[in-house]
Amino acid sequence: MASTETAEFVPKTADLLYERRGAIAFLTFNRPQARNALTWEMYEGLYDCCEHVDADDRVKVLVLKGAGDKAFVAGTDISQFKTFSTPEDALTYESNNNKYASRLESLGKPSIAMIRGACTGGGAAFALCCDMRLAAPDVRFGVPIARTLGNILSMQNFVRLVSLIGPARTKDLIFTARLIGAEEGKSIGVFNEIVEPEHLEARTLELAEQIAANAPLTIRAAKMAVQRIVNKLRLEETEDLILMCYMSEDFREGVTAFLEKRKPEWRGR
Repeated sequence: MASTETAEFVPKTADLLYERRGAIAFLTFNRPQARNALTWEMYEGLYDCCEHVDADDRVKVLVLKGAGDKAFVAGTDISQFKTFSTPEDALTYESNNNKYASRLESLGKPSIAMIRGACTGGGAAFALCCDMRLAAPDVRFGVPIARTLGNILSMQNFVRLVSLIGPARTKDLIFTARLIGAEEGKSIGVFNEIVEPEHLEARTLELAEQIAANAPLTIRAAKMAVQRIVNKLRLEETEDLILMCYMSEDFREGVTAFLEKRKPEWRGR
């Protein structure tokens, strides 16, 4: 049983920082030199943090943020894809992503994404898993995989996007590979508020404390009720779509081009 004597969470990697301020916990993605791109260890650390937050009665709200002012999270560290060669690599990657994202999404306590700069790929997915998103005016949100890697979102992430912004806007973001700014993001429901950078952390903390002061069972029930509605849209993962993209020549070209900082040459195979 959880108790007020629960030890503070200590991430196993220096690329994550954890801090508790009273009832509010902050998890910081801490690779500013790489725009906080996610390593496998950071994915695992997020999962472990969610386990801790659910077990710690002192924590009422979890806030996710990125170190520095350039990015919340600019996706997965692309260099890790160089080792992908088998169908199992692709299926395991998407399965693991679903595990990490679903753990954040199913957190028993409210979560807030505090977003500056790039919020793309895996970062966008994690932001969508949070209950609320506060953004600075410099935010750039999207999933530009049709321009960068030539891979695909999991079905779970498609559901998250479609349930939040609708089918047409989801296809717009994926097909065009464009990134949207703060005003457009707020207008279509991605962001709850836009806050100037110098006030973003204070406003996030203020909102978190407001939520933390309210009835926890009411909040938890509301969160679960909304999630049950969204889950009605959820389908089993479609392995054929994952393999079509990840096992393609285009995906290998996308990874190579990204790391070589050049435009990929797509061939559709």
